[in-house]
Amino acid sequence: MTRGEQIGDVLLQVEHASLTFGGVKALADISFDVREHEIRAIIGPNGAGKSSLLNLINGVYTPVAGTISYRGRVRPRMHPYDAARLGIARTFQSLALFKGMSVLDNIMTGRTLKMHAGLLAQALHIGPAAREEIEHRKVVERIIDFLEIQAYRRQPVGSLSYGLQKRVDLGRALALEPQLLLLDEPMAGMNLEEKQDMCRFILDVNEEFGTTIVLIEHDMGVVMDISDRVVVLDYGRKIGDGTPEEVRANPEVINAYLGVAH
Repeated sequence: MTRGEQIGDVLLQVEHASLTFGGVKALADISFDVREHEIRAIIGPNGAGKSSLLNLINGVYTPVAGTISYRGRVRPRMHPYDAARLGIARTFQSLALFKGMSVLDNIMTGRTLKMHAGLLAQALHIGPAAREEIEHRKVVERIIDFLEIQAYRRQPVGSLSYGLQKRVDLGRALALEPQLLLLDEPMAGMNLEEKQDMCRFILDVNEEFGTTIVLIEHDMGVVMDISDRVVVLDYGRKIGDGTPEEVRANPEVINAYLGVAH
């Protein structure tokens, strides 16, 4: 079965969404959808509104106009905590890891919403809490194996290279077992080898876990290689949407990247 045949129904629908900050329009009338099992890229020049769009999807911001539907239901005003409960996980441009904690413990924090035992029981490791922690650690260990960071599992995250820290950040998001994974520049600051590794992991997450992925990425080679569809923003407007081949041939997209239109 090819990747195209695996892509399913619409999972997320953004319709005519707009976002403003103090009268400044960050996003204007944005509409696009994300289908189950696809890798959907968001690209555009700096300041185009890409991160703001991800922040709308996972509840950091609320659109001033338009709607966002997830699994066929229009979402009311919500927060990142609610988005996480619905199965939406997110990584950020700047790492927000606990640098003094081990790789394993950092990824364990991604299981927080899956934990049901009380804080006291968790602290004392008694009864159901102890059994629950064992099950959560099994999930985390599988993620560590999947991301090939077994050798670093007990090391403080702050002692690792930047590329490995990015891998831990991805692992923490995967610990939520998301249906929709939002990646904000997952390869920023990486060297070529680290980018190749991250591309492989993103494709494997999509293929082996069936996770739908939306990513922001500046490396056009990466975007064209791994994305099923691409939406292009410029100054808060959508100027392109389609397959990588369609977007690459779009004159308005070419103008935005070359600066001809401005």
